Amino acid sequence: MKIPKNLNIGVIGTGYVGLVTGICLADKGFNVICVDNNKEKIDKLKNGELPIYEPGLNELLHKNSNRITFTTDLLEAVEKSNIIFLAVGTPSKESGEVDLSYLYQAVDDIGKYINHPTIIVTRSTVPPGTTRKLKDIINKYPNKKFEVVSNPEFLSQNSAIKDFMNPYRIVVGTDSEAAKEIMDFLYKDFDCPKIFTGLENAEMIKYASNAFLATKISYISEISKICDKIGADVFEVVKGMTLDPRIGDKYWRIGIGFGGSCLPKDTLGLYHIAEANDCHPYLLKAVTDVNNYQRTTYFFQKIKSKLGEIKGKNVTVWGLTFKQETDDLRESQAVELIKFLKKEGVETIKICDPLIKDFMKDYFSEYNDDGSIEFYIDPYESVKGSDAIIISNRWSGFSKTDKKRIKELMRDYYVIDGKNILDPKEMKELGFYYEGIGRR
Repeated sequence: MKIPKNLNIGVIGTGYVGLVTGICLADKGFNVICVDNNKEKIDKLKNGELPIYEPGLNELLHKNSNRITFTTDLLEAVEKSNIIFLAVGTPSKESGEVDLSYLYQAVDDIGKYINHPTIIVTRSTVPPGTTRKLKDIINKYPNKKFEVVSNPEFLSQNSAIKDFMNPYRIVVGTDSEAAKEIMDFLYKDFDCPKIFTGLENAEMIKYASNAFLATKISYISEISKICDKIGADVFEVVKGMTLDPRIGDKYWRIGIGFGGSCLPKDTLGLYHIAEANDCHPYLLKAVTDVNNYQRTTYFFQKIKSKLGEIKGKNVTVWGLTFKQETDDLRESQAVELIKFLKKEGVETIKICDPLIKDFMKDYFSEYNDDGSIEFYIDPYESVKGSDAIIISNRWSGFSKTDKKRIKELMRDYYVIDGKNILDPKEMKELGFYYEGIGRR
């Protein structure tokens, strides 16, 4: 398989991973065609409307509109592409196992249409062994010339463009020297370590990386609970810990645990992979258990302990999405928090997030038949008449507010900071009844 003179890229799936991958590769000078079976989404993309929010992505799309096209026609994409990235959803089943049905269906459809040498690349997070199985699916169709590659993504929402363009590493799993050569050419302008390895190794690197990040967060969640009990400040503890280069100072997310579409799903997915292979993943189970406890039981107990009687109070929740600068509600800490507040009989819940959208309001419609849930973009408007503020994501705008003005607008002055974004000393000096996670 020779490197084509004009390397054309196909991307199957226009979700978060697919769009970032396609748009960034177009910015690198490649011709890209993105495919999705959702016609409404494709029509919006053709009009320059992104279905997701990611800082800088809209500008990058319009900058490269001459190199990227959108279609529902899979045949067109397969016939025009030398490399096809698979970026379809791999959600969790109720059991926690990874659902690969969408991936397998997409590959089966691709197999029918291949009519020239093609590289099929799994970009989605898949259990080790999955990419190798794709060969069997395509081999059902005779005389197909193709290679399979695992090329996991390491994109963080709200920094995805930077993560793609300036990655810490690029991982490529393949058994084919020809595919290796072409993937090396694809990434030739990326200045970072490039790891070429086996298929299963590449797939496992992705799972092991995400599970390790989740482990760091659950570990510091445990430490923060101990700090709460003994009167220590977890930030001071972390400062002392991370001066040891063996520990490092990155990704100590102190607060109410992790959420989103990756860490919870991938940690649980790796747990089930281990179980299926007769391993005993005690640590992985503990990571998930600690996170679930931190996000709900421990945080909710802290709220009740601080506020006392919650029923009848007006509460403002700062932060709706699972992290700042995204419109993603998947595994958002705030979702469970709002359900808890409703159950406890809070009179009014005022949700504030700079990326409030109609679909978010619709998400809470079943809990809002009495109109007690209100939505705000402006943090000052959101605290008028409130008894308490509960912070559930790290949007920087919250920490930059005028605290004196905030206090003047509130009815009472409780602040429960689930992400530790405020200075406890400053808040207490201003007369707030402040409570963080493991902070003094």
